[in-house]
Amino acid sequence: MRKIILASRSKARQKLLRQIGLKFQTVSSDLKESRSLNKGCANLVISNALVKAKDAAARFNSGVVIGADTVVLAGKRIIGKPKNIKDAFKTLKLLSRVPQWVYTGIVVVDIDHKNIFSDFEKTRIYMCHLSDEQIRNYFKRVSPLDKAGSFDIQGLGSIFIDRIEGCFYNVVGLPLAKLARLLKKAGIDVF
Repeated sequence: MRKIILASRSKARQKLLRQIGLKFQTVSSDLKESRSLNKGCANLVISNALVKAKDAAARFNSGVVIGADTVVLAGKRIIGKPKNIKDAFKTLKLLSRVPQWVYTGIVVVDIDHKNIFSDFEKTRIYMCHLSDEQIRNYFKRVSPLDKAGSFDIQGLGSIFIDRIEGCFYNVVGLPLAKLARLLKKAGIDVF
């Protein structure tokens, strides 16, 4: 099996890769992500994922690198990870009032064959209306600071969700079906 490198320290992404049986190592990038919507949200997340994947790939002579970037789009506003609890509170209040899109860009860099494969996924989320007290109680149990949109759909935050349209794993941070197709193009068959 070829070396697989995940260009992310995201616990949720690591858990998803383990869930589908991949053995991998992680590296992170401190590169600044763009938040410009000039070319659209799909282009934004793919571009950010590409920067992360190329940065990680430059540190290895061989293997396959997976880069990803996830953003939440509410109206025309990008919602990333909150700066602090106050920001998280405002974000979750907003998201509980309007449906939002979750976009994830995925890039697979095949270092050995010098190939790059990319794609994106988008999922629509409809949340319940949350009271201030519900949000405060949630933050007592779950830290929102490492989560785009300030909630975790795979944990306690799941009770906030009325419905989703699209890939559940995209909201967690890595659309697994699309990732499997990109890995196959790089010569790695998950099955």
